[in-house]
Amino acid sequence: MNPVVRFAPSPTGKLHIGGVRTALFNYLFAKRHDGKFLVRIEDTDKERSKAEYTAQILESLKWLGLDYDEEPIAQSSGGKRYNEVIESLLKSGKAYRCFATNDELQALRDNDKIFLYPGIWRDRKKEDIDKKLKDNVPFTIRLRVPEEGVVSFKDEVYGTITTKISELDDFIITRSDGSPTYNLTVVVDDNDMNISHVIRGEDHISNTPKQILIYNALGWDLPVFGHLPMILGSDGKRLSKRHGAVGTQTFKDMGYLPESLINYLALLGWNPGNNDEIFDINYLINNFSIQNVNKKSAIFDMTKLDWVSSQKILAKKSSELLELINDFDSSWSSENRNNDFLVKVIEIIKDRLKTLSDVKDHSYFFKDPTGFDEDALKKCWKEPTSGIIGQFLSKLKKLDGWNVKIIDDLIRQCVEELSIGMGKLMQPLRLALAGALVGPSMPDLMDVLGKEVCIKRLENILELKQL
Repeated sequence: MNPVVRFAPSPTGKLHIGGVRTALFNYLFAKRHDGKFLVRIEDTDKERSKAEYTAQILESLKWLGLDYDEEPIAQSSGGKRYNEVIESLLKSGKAYRCFATNDELQALRDNDKIFLYPGIWRDRKKEDIDKKLKDNVPFTIRLRVPEEGVVSFKDEVYGTITTKISELDDFIITRSDGSPTYNLTVVVDDNDMNISHVIRGEDHISNTPKQILIYNALGWDLPVFGHLPMILGSDGKRLSKRHGAVGTQTFKDMGYLPESLINYLALLGWNPGNNDEIFDINYLINNFSIQNVNKKSAIFDMTKLDWVSSQKILAKKSSELLELINDFDSSWSSENRNNDFLVKVIEIIKDRLKTLSDVKDHSYFFKDPTGFDEDALKKCWKEPTSGIIGQFLSKLKKLDGWNVKIIDDLIRQCVEELSIGMGKLMQPLRLALAGALVGPSMPDLMDVLGKEVCIKRLENILELKQL
């Protein structure tokens, strides 16, 4: 049977990186085995769930290319079905009503450091229950948990996990306001959606024994469980906003490509079994195995993400990258520049880009530097520098032809004739042309800027240093 998996986010906030990694691994597992990848929006928290978050979650999945196979299901639409299941559990005696008050339960907790509900309404007489119902006394509904034994399951990542029944109590499946609890709704939804494999974060491991008991009480077949290691921040604590931009939309706004995020997240807790680190979605689908998911928590590293992103950008054709940059921010370049010029710009700076937004650091292609950093000037502009730049400018004006080789030959000739180190010319030259001491290769930069612009900028800085 082909597997059916689901991604079940709660629309109580924006989709975060941990959620994306869970969605990705479910997607890859489904596609690897010709199965289905479904989405269920768990929106039963009426106070915190918002339609705008649902829209953002679905838009993020679309942006990342994680296409689901059917229309998303909203958990809030399952109220009638949950009530049917609860009634069946009551009729079969697998669940019972508990009329214990909060004060009674608190008194029990105060006397027991490790509190487990002692089943004070588990075996009450029918007349006691009927009287409470007649008097409209609020109640919860609890699952009648077996009195002894263990709950055991084979986790696809962590292996066999066993919980003693003595560590569990008759837990609540319906609150006093009549609403079903998470453990019940998730079991009903997964069963009704024919979910064959439940792949989710390891923070759900503690829920799994309770859910298995509900499956057993209902006589339903169990899915296969696989729990994914947590993603931690650089400080070893659970990833949160304090570690930086963790919302999917934030990464999109920062200029990361969706394939960069997908590639990096695949490396958080999984590896292909070789030294490959840069791959596309097809490679992931063909090579993903949940058995290769690590048990150890993964560390989210922005530096590694930037490296992956830079490799993805570098691999793209400059013309394609230009389209992506323009779609991201059409204001990055001058309006009067044609595409041929812009493609040349992209070609010589793309090895310096980590994100699409980094193009803004290279505005010197479109406007002359105005003012220069004092520290940069002190570092590269010494007493003989004006003379060096002046002689280079004189030779530049007489130059016949204009291409990378001609410019490179001119630079080397000037350095040789002046008997100076390369840095004595290159650093002030770069500062004059780009307004900074770092950037693309000088011959490439000058070739794209053009002879007239280079002459003007060198004259500008010489004039400034004479003031």
